[in-house]
Amino acid sequence: MGFRVAQTLYDKYGGFKTISRVVMTFYEMALDSDDIGHYFEDIDMPRLIDHQTKFVSSLIGGPASFSDDRIEAVHRHLSISHDEFDVMAELFGEALSVHGMSDQDIKTALAAIEGKRSIIVARNAA
Repeated sequence: MGFRVAQTLYDKYGGFKTISRVVMTFYEMALDSDDIGHYFEDIDMPRLIDHQTKFVSSLIGGPASFSDDRIEAVHRHLSISHDEFDVMAELFGEALSVHGMSDQDIKTALAAIEGKRSIIVARNAA
């Protein structure tokens, strides 16, 4: 019986192309959100979608990698609250579901995102 390396969520769901679609769906929802939509006004969305696709890919086993320092640096000036992070995570879960990810795999992906809460949410946030 051979040893099999567990398949990453990134590979299981079709890699960069699928994650890119998930991220686009997420931003469509986020832009419509009364809670977090304002963060995306006057933003270079194609560039953000590209970065976010690489970031999400890295969280679920894809090739890209981002240092925590870099992630913290790009979010520091935004003063994101815990409630706003929760809204983001909820919308992201919905976007994953829209693109066919199973509930169990969504939990796994959201746990990876949750692991970055402390560097995305502002240090002084309620």
